[in-house]
Amino acid sequence: MREWRRGAWRPAEGVSARRAPLRSLTVEARAGSVRSSLSFSRSSRPRRSDVTRMSQHAANGLPGRVKLLNVDNMNPNVKRVEYAVRGAIVQRAVQIEKELKEGVKKPFDEVIKANIGDAHAMGQKPITFLRQVLALCAYPELLEDDKFPADAKQRARRILEACGGHSIGAYSSSQGIDCIRQDVARYIEKRDGGIPSNPDNIYLATGASDAIVTMLKMLVCGEGRDRTGVMISIPQYPLYSAALADLAAVQISYYLDEDKCWSLDVAELKRAVDAARQHCNPRVLCIINPGNPTGQVQSRQCIEDVIRFAKDERLFLMADEVYQDNVYAEGCKFHSFKRVLFEMGPEYSTAVEMASFHSTSKCYMGECGFRGGYMEVINMDPEVKAQLTKLVSVRLCPPVPGQALLDLVVNPPQPDEPSYHQFTKERATVLATLAEKARLTEQIFNTVPGITCNPVQGAMYTFPRIALPQKAIDKATEEGLSPDMLYCMRLLEEEGICLVPGSGFGQREGTFHFRMTILPPTEKLKIVLQKIREFHVRFTQEFS
Repeated sequence: MREWRRGAWRPAEGVSARRAPLRSLTVEARAGSVRSSLSFSRSSRPRRSDVTRMSQHAANGLPGRVKLLNVDNMNPNVKRVEYAVRGAIVQRAVQIEKELKEGVKKPFDEVIKANIGDAHAMGQKPITFLRQVLALCAYPELLEDDKFPADAKQRARRILEACGGHSIGAYSSSQGIDCIRQDVARYIEKRDGGIPSNPDNIYLATGASDAIVTMLKMLVCGEGRDRTGVMISIPQYPLYSAALADLAAVQISYYLDEDKCWSLDVAELKRAVDAARQHCNPRVLCIINPGNPTGQVQSRQCIEDVIRFAKDERLFLMADEVYQDNVYAEGCKFHSFKRVLFEMGPEYSTAVEMASFHSTSKCYMGECGFRGGYMEVINMDPEVKAQLTKLVSVRLCPPVPGQALLDLVVNPPQPDEPSYHQFTKERATVLATLAEKARLTEQIFNTVPGITCNPVQGAMYTFPRIALPQKAIDKATEEGLSPDMLYCMRLLEEEGICLVPGSGFGQREGTFHFRMTILPPTEKLKIVLQKIREFHVRFTQEFS
């Protein structure tokens, strides 16, 4: 086992340097790769690995008894899971924060975590109306308090009346509270220009991530060459590759075009699916729009092309649309896959099966911790939908406070209500500030020799390309690291800036990137950008 100490990967304290480090397998699952877990009876001879493990325990002053569950007999799919957004860099950042609190001297006073899209952790102020209603729901005695506006009280009463025992501490139905699902359906209809939405097709969830994994569970089946293949974009959000590894599905990678602002090309989809049919059964196409980590916004024409492709190739569409309000670039507009699908006419609207996802964690709300979200399924077989309802019933229900928050997002204050003015002002301010920071990030990065940054059209991240000297690449190879991991770890150790290396999202061979959120307050973001600029110049000179 190794840990990052003194600027390099070294054997962890108390662990023999001769012990080979455990390494995760690649994220891409392959057909037929799943093996059953190993076990041995009480009377059987221990395996050599168990003897080694007992010796290591004894060497560390631990009891010699082998654990019933250990890394040799645990679920092998779990060991294949990787999630770079909270990986080694972030773990080291947490250690550094502890060291700073203990008085350890560093070249910086704080760690700035620009690795994850957590708006409130970055200092964004919660939307007043959302928190007012949630406070009223959590502590109904506040309904008698004159400090709260009438519309906030009305929303809270409506939500509480729909809860068991008039409490958000009670379970809800597994699919979600009925009146909230009705509000979600009305929101979708309004967003999509009147195209009908059936509340029975709405599943509330513990954030969009929960719904995405649930849908993948429904879709993955088969063995060997019949194993389900799932198409995901590269670069991708690691939730997808992690879920596919956990489910032992086959990851089918298609590449976004960095030279064309991370655009999606149907010819690339066709290349990927044709190659995949040689070893798996492609059944699913996942699209993130606006993009994470790449920040692109798909055009309507692109979405139409994707829908035609899905129909022709008989692929189930999964549309991850959690950043649908985060569109900044001039000339860009969010188009929902459902709206485009139905506007293409019955040839497509009755044939293409799809699930779309939204969340309370992103957009202007940034309420990550409440874990609110929904999934809408379209053209799903009724018998399959019954099985989906059964599957979500196993986890009882999504968090009811998250459901309440979602209701406020899809049913915000109206023009004739007292909270409307403040709500719209706060919402507009958040989105305008994000747009300003998106432009600022692109502009500054593109002034740094060796850094190339596409426009941040939407979402809340930038994914710049970094040119690294060959000596830096060689050094990373010696350390057993990807070059961008070495770069990001050095940046963290020297400047206190926590980013995610591009290798955690996937990238074309020979290219290197990092993902950075644009969420820090503007003045702090300027400091982050300046520190990255100075570090990049210094790092490049060191290895030139």
